[in-house]
Amino acid sequence: VHLVESGGGLVQSGGSLRLSCKASGFTFSRYYMVWVRQAPGKGLEWVSSIYSDGMKTYYSRAVKGRFTVSRDNAKNTMFLQMSKLEFDDTAVYYCAGAASVVVTTTPLDEYDYRGQGTQVTVSS
Repeated sequence: VHLVESGGGLVQSGGSLRLSCKASGFTFSRYYMVWVRQAPGKGLEWVSSIYSDGMKTYYSRAVKGRFTVSRDNAKNTMFLQMSKLEFDDTAVYYCAGAASVVVTTTPLDEYDYRGQGTQVTVSS
């Protein structure tokens, strides 16, 4: 197992959740990491990216200002702090890693490593 997400759950609209992505079996500190999500009946949507050293982060328009990505390379873990959650944030959230920077439209199965996903459900 290389990436394991945790922290998902059921939360009311306006609430917060913190997702974690624990890496193992590869040199996490060298990898560009992303969060992507898939809502019911919809395609994969890129959410956020973070460079290997954590110095650069990027967000989709849908989550910018509400979500914060971070990583702790000493603990081989990436985080996604989600605040002001909305009903449309309901999705399965996946973390994935690539040895180099990739475009936001990269399919999940083209990343070097990917997790199994964690469900986030926001009630209105």
